[in-house]
Amino acid sequence: MEVVLRQHDEFLGNRVDKKYGLPILIKFIDAEKDLSIQVHPDDDFARENENDFGKSEMWYVVDATDTASLVHGFAHDVNEAMLRQAVADGDLDKHLNKVHVHKGDVFYTPAGTIHGIGAGCLIAEIQESSDVTYRVYDYNRVDKNGQKRELHFAKAMRVLNMKTTAKYKQRARLVHYYPGCSREILCRCQYFETERITVTKGLAFTVMDTSFQVVLCINGCGGLETSEYKKPLRFKKGDCIFLPAGLGRCFIIGECEILKVRV
Repeated sequence: MEVVLRQHDEFLGNRVDKKYGLPILIKFIDAEKDLSIQVHPDDDFARENENDFGKSEMWYVVDATDTASLVHGFAHDVNEAMLRQAVADGDLDKHLNKVHVHKGDVFYTPAGTIHGIGAGCLIAEIQESSDVTYRVYDYNRVDKNGQKRELHFAKAMRVLNMKTTAKYKQRARLVHYYPGCSREILCRCQYFETERITVTKGLAFTVMDTSFQVVLCINGCGGLETSEYKKPLRFKKGDCIFLPAGLGRCFIIGECEILKVRV
């Protein structure tokens, strides 16, 4: 993808600053065990200290076991001394806001929010195009050489939001019904917009020359047609399709559930 975009930066669209390349990343995270507790900096801090972008992100829970949970913020106000002691004692959990998750849950995690994905979660993550991560806690695990993974405590303390995170509650979302599909906005922030669309017969939409779009299939299967190419591009659960800016009218057929992302 990077090679293609270097040769055809017009695919990004005229609203995207092309000198930085693809502005978002989309990935699946399948957590077989609890992942590390971490935080990401905002754009200003990352630009000054890492020569990179910050990282705000959203999670869509594609699937989850009955006991799956994740960490999203703090359960109460904290300070550096409290966190330093908790990490040393191995009981940071007592300060963390843990949320039991279900399939279809959505979380927006702005830069500065402490977070961690728990065992049993299959997550679709949409994020700023950055991999600047400050690891706060890793459950005292060791690598194959018996060494603990590096923590980035000092930098984390400079970017963490140490205020209580409001008790997470799934927001009611407005679903719009159309012939052949239903649509709902899951997340809208300054970096991207994510929409969940359930296709029962067909969906028509337009990719303008302002920006690319991305289609991520999270259930079922279908086909993608364009006004120029009538032979459907077949896709199934787990497939991710990049739609270049200016592609024009697009059609999705079949029975599927997709996340459609644009910047």
